[in-house]
Amino acid sequence: MELLKQRFEEHMNRHPDLTWDDVEKRLTANIRKVIENMEQTGGEPDVVVFKDKIAYVDCCKESPKDRRSFCFDEEARVKRKKNPPKSSVQEEASRMGIKLLSIQDYQYLQSLEDFDLKTSSWVATPDSIREKGGAVFMEKRYGTVFLYHNGADSYYSSRGFRGYIEMINYHNKCNI
Repeated sequence: MELLKQRFEEHMNRHPDLTWDDVEKRLTANIRKVIENMEQTGGEPDVVVFKDKIAYVDCCKESPKDRRSFCFDEEARVKRKKNPPKSSVQEEASRMGIKLLSIQDYQYLQSLEDFDLKTSSWVATPDSIREKGGAVFMEKRYGTVFLYHNGADSYYSSRGFRGYIEMINYHNKCNI
């Protein structure tokens, strides 16, 4: 908890107008366990206020080190005959209890600070792309956030994934 509080206080730009007390009282046992998993895999989770939600998000500068070298999903992993990875992004995210960042969430996160300057991160892929065998990932180079595509079965040592666990969803009319 001390590490989360310290990170929260050091990066107020990620969650303006929130206090640690606001956040701490919403940290249920389930959310704490998920955050612990995020931390253990190198995610450096912190609170981020999005337009539609408040969430704990992986805020490490590069894609979490223990969440790299995975293809996109189980289907892609199973279909890969040569050198399949040990798991997939979606399997690992599900196991951890987190969701992948959307394209819009990733772009917003990049507007707060620079992330993935040397790595890239898989993001939630639209069904229309996944149905054709592809998946999308993002990174920031030259001061610009780029969106790319690859076969869902591809995996690289410099590509991982970022995720989040929602604390408050504004669509549900919950307020801090």
